[in-house]
Amino acid sequence: MKQWRQHAARGAYSWLLALLKPVYVLRLWWRGRREPLYRHAIAERLGAYRGSPSHGWVWVHAVSLGETRAAAALVDALRRRVPGMKLLLTHGTATGREAGAGLLQPGDRQAWLPYDTPRVVRRFFRQFRPAVGVLMETEVWPNLLLGARASRVPMVLANARLSARSRRRGERFDLVLRPAASSIALVLAQTEDDARRVRESGASDVMVVGNLKFDMTPDPALLARGHAWHAMLGRDVVLAAVFREGEEAMLLDAWLGLPAPRPLLVVVPRHPQRFDEVAALIRDAGLTLARRSSWEDAPSDEALRADAWLGDSMREMPLYYATAQVALLGGSYAPLGGQNLIEAAACGCPVVMGPHTFNFADAARLSLEAGAAVRVTDMADGVRVAIGLLTSDRRASMADAARRFAEQHGGAAERMAERIVGVLDRRG
Repeated sequence: MKQWRQHAARGAYSWLLALLKPVYVLRLWWRGRREPLYRHAIAERLGAYRGSPSHGWVWVHAVSLGETRAAAALVDALRRRVPGMKLLLTHGTATGREAGAGLLQPGDRQAWLPYDTPRVVRRFFRQFRPAVGVLMETEVWPNLLLGARASRVPMVLANARLSARSRRRGERFDLVLRPAASSIALVLAQTEDDARRVRESGASDVMVVGNLKFDMTPDPALLARGHAWHAMLGRDVVLAAVFREGEEAMLLDAWLGLPAPRPLLVVVPRHPQRFDEVAALIRDAGLTLARRSSWEDAPSDEALRADAWLGDSMREMPLYYATAQVALLGGSYAPLGGQNLIEAAACGCPVVMGPHTFNFADAARLSLEAGAAVRVTDMADGVRVAIGLLTSDRRASMADAARRFAEQHGGAAERMAERIVGVLDRRG
């Protein structure tokens, strides 16, 4: 009876997705107004590919920018263990695909993740026939995973994380998600809590190997440029790092309450489609603004005098962390679960986080214990603490603690690669 209910639930899920396919395509086209890459190769998302069918791929799916950057260390570790590896890299977002292009070598391939209906999924597996599939972090797609099982492609969920909140939400769709989770050959979880919740979701073979993001190494050239920019400024800098919708308005309210002269405020939004919106918010608040996109190697004289900078560039977070002396962590001041604070730590930038870090609970706890971050109750408190750190001896000790914290938790990429190769060996 339960199996019949699961089958009926997946049928309803597939029928609904098929019904929404025109809406999905229109949405991609609409997003392509600001991010043209969304309009590139839309047919791939629907299972239409160029070239002849091929096989033997090591397939890694990294939906967006953060997952793609984390996957870089894993891809490097796999290449060292699998001579002649052919990488198939798929994504769901334009930022992910743009970043993923830098991971490709001759013979590799990039594509969009197929839309999760049975027919499209079958076309994907007929075209590529991977030797193994690796999904990054939280990507559990029911038809994709069950299609992989039908095509005899072992699937690994790598760097897996599942917050208590996401687990509670997932329980409502257990009839669809549980069979998909149970079809995963191996789950490589970040923490014991993640592993426990993934097991509760239906996965069987689960082990804890750590967080790939600790293996992300900041680009030394970007760090050096950021330090040079800070020296050119000759004043204090506070970074609003990877901010989400609604947080900028809270930040500006608190910032305008500070006495003059204020430090330079650098705001880096999480999503590039919001760059213009955030620029307007800053200008409407009465602050003079310089946009990173308006200069190349060094800020202009006008930018050096501005009240605020907008970080409207991609893949330059180490540059912003090196320019700043302290960072307010985006996604943690609104109830959004927080953003990755590990990169800030690796760059030696102390973090002031808000109350909402449930998506990165373990990393947040460890950073607090290490003395690399502080937690506050709201944005006003965050701004006050960040300003206080600028003139405190504590800031330098937090920066040192942040670097040590990032270094001490590395090695997940090698551990994951070893276990993924084990899955390949068992497949023969």
